Amino acid sequence: MDRNYRDFLKDTVRKKTDFSKTAQSRGIAPPPVEKPSPPGAKKIELISPGKWQNIRNISIEKAIALRKSHRSFTKDSMKLDEISFLLWATQGVRKKESERICFRTVPSAGCRHAFETYLAVFRVDNLEKAIYRYLPLSHELLFVRNPENLEKEVAISTLGQNFCSEGAAVFYWTALPERMEWRYSSASYKVIALDAGHVCQNLYLACSAINAGTCAIAAYDQERADEMLDLNGLDEFVIYIAPVGKIEPTLL
Repeated sequence: MDRNYRDFLKDTVRKKTDFSKTAQSRGIAPPPVEKPSPPGAKKIELISPGKWQNIRNISIEKAIALRKSHRSFTKDSMKLDEISFLLWATQGVRKKESERICFRTVPSAGCRHAFETYLAVFRVDNLEKAIYRYLPLSHELLFVRNPENLEKEVAISTLGQNFCSEGAAVFYWTALPERMEWRYSSASYKVIALDAGHVCQNLYLACSAINAGTCAIAAYDQERADEMLDLNGLDEFVIYIAPVGKIEPTLL
């Protein structure tokens, strides 16, 4: 193995990054924490914290003990408050200071939160089968597109891992490097990868509260996944995928 690949994991930030030249240090305003919505786009209001009815109380100890990857799901639909809960748990906003600074339910280096969340929905009550983007600032879903065969597109994007199309929905997290580069320049790429892990771990733990399961997917077709979400693959690209679905109660 070429040792240069391993440099990504080394703590070489102080040697390679001149933080005095970052956009932040030069007084440039940070990029927005959420992609703008197209004018007139269709939006769906989600169920807010405090109004969920299908989320059971579960101790953090039990949630951690139950954490595992699931590749088999039932055909049951998810409730709208269940998918609302999962979106909030993975990228929800706890406190908004401005359009460019907010605190979320997951940690992020320098509070930069370089991700957008897309959702391929198959079976969620009160949602048509389609691709959506989560709007964390307003806790809404933005309609993106309705492919003729969504299951096939998802399977292709995940290199033929057909179980990804058999659950209730699939989370696609995309990275917008500019948000992190504003503060960390070339050191951004290490912390973006770390932050993605924080997000998906919250999904695993939150699934325990709704009798659901997930499986983190890092093996996918980059170009097909980006194309499915209408991304240019440079300013924004898929970085992590996770299908979610209901599982047999005996598995919890």
